[in-house]
Amino acid sequence: MRGGAAGGANLLALRSHNTALVLDLLRTAGAGGISRLELAERTGLTPQAVSKITARLREDGLAAEAGRRASTGGKPRTVLRLVPEAGHALGVHLDRDELRAVLVDLDGAVVGERRAALDLGAGAEAVVEGVARAARELVADTLGPSEGAVRALGGAPGPADGALGRSGGVPGRTGGAPVPSEGASPSPGGTAGRSEGAPPSPDDDPHRPDGPPPPPDRAFAAVPGFLGLGVALPGPLDHVRGVLHRVTGFPEWDGFPLRDALARRLGVPVVVDKDTNAAALGLAVGGEGGSFAYLHLGTGLGAGLVIGGGVHRGARTGAGEFGHQVIQLDGPPCTCGARGCIEALCLGAVARGDLAEAARVLGAGAANLAGLLDIDLVLLGGRTVAAAPEAFVHGVGAVLDARARREGGQDGAVPVRLAPGGTRGVAEGAAQLLLAPLFGRGDA
Repeated sequence: MRGGAAGGANLLALRSHNTALVLDLLRTAGAGGISRLELAERTGLTPQAVSKITARLREDGLAAEAGRRASTGGKPRTVLRLVPEAGHALGVHLDRDELRAVLVDLDGAVVGERRAALDLGAGAEAVVEGVARAARELVADTLGPSEGAVRALGGAPGPADGALGRSGGVPGRTGGAPVPSEGASPSPGGTAGRSEGAPPSPDDDPHRPDGPPPPPDRAFAAVPGFLGLGVALPGPLDHVRGVLHRVTGFPEWDGFPLRDALARRLGVPVVVDKDTNAAALGLAVGGEGGSFAYLHLGTGLGAGLVIGGGVHRGARTGAGEFGHQVIQLDGPPCTCGARGCIEALCLGAVARGDLAEAARVLGAGAANLAGLLDIDLVLLGGRTVAAAPEAFVHGVGAVLDARARREGGQDGAVPVRLAPGGTRGVAEGAAQLLLAPLFGRGDA
């Protein structure tokens, strides 16, 4: 967790466990709301503590009255609800060939969306600028230019007013980049002054044009209640530090501090995670319970794992590199450098138009995963799956059914379903990297 001054709401208070519990119950209660007595009963807090928390939330514009409810005795109880429009977060899915961005409110409802072509191999400067441009246009088109944002776009400092204001980090997360301090200068280009073995600076990118990097975009910090940006892209990467490793097919990204580069460019908190982890987080926050695997087949293949209700990233945040398990020794070459990976075999079958074979290969990997982790459910997503959902759900399910028959037992096969959210599921999950910690659901 990173501290920092906040305009508007007291984010240090919002980061408290008790406040997060109350906010989450207000969120799940929906428009119908929930009473203070119910909040006290369900959180285990005293009525006095709940009254203090809800009073602060109402003062900050995060909660409002939703009416009154009859009680068994005494006067009717006041019912409170969350104010969804009091805050927003951006989620960006960076794929190998396109960018998809969504703007969501505190309920996680999508209020704006943008999609654009993107070449992940075009260099860091082009990618960072592409994200900044899409984010700026989406926020302006959806929320409109507030007075502070207009001042910011004109270059004058704008206060970070509003319910959630501006924070030095993402509430409840260790993986968020701090907002660059006022007047902070970017680190010098090149490697001079950088400790040996440290990841490259954003200014080290050889594809960046000569000249200083552009100044932070103040428009975002001036939008009332803007929490920041969540970015999801193919791995492997370091989620905690926001540093990319050798992204499959794009090894030139190795060591690039994408989180810090975007935080510097946009002037707001940023969280970076793998596309599959972001999608899995979004599914868990959205109500998918138990232990499950989200298998994403698009331009690549990976897995997001939710074990016991929480996203499993592993000790080095490298879990879920599902597509690069070798199932055919000396098989076709994969972009990761190995041979016979599930990703190479599966995408090769898709390229040949043999969807049945692609689903069979994907099913073999899913069966290995089910046997290794004893998961409750397999969810399928990604643009390749979305183009032929029945073929993949049926094909993967057939392999898991055959495995269950071989093993026997009474529980039957692990069920296979299409993940909700369609092709924007990763982007929505990326937004949850900012939203979920606010409600105490950072790892769902």
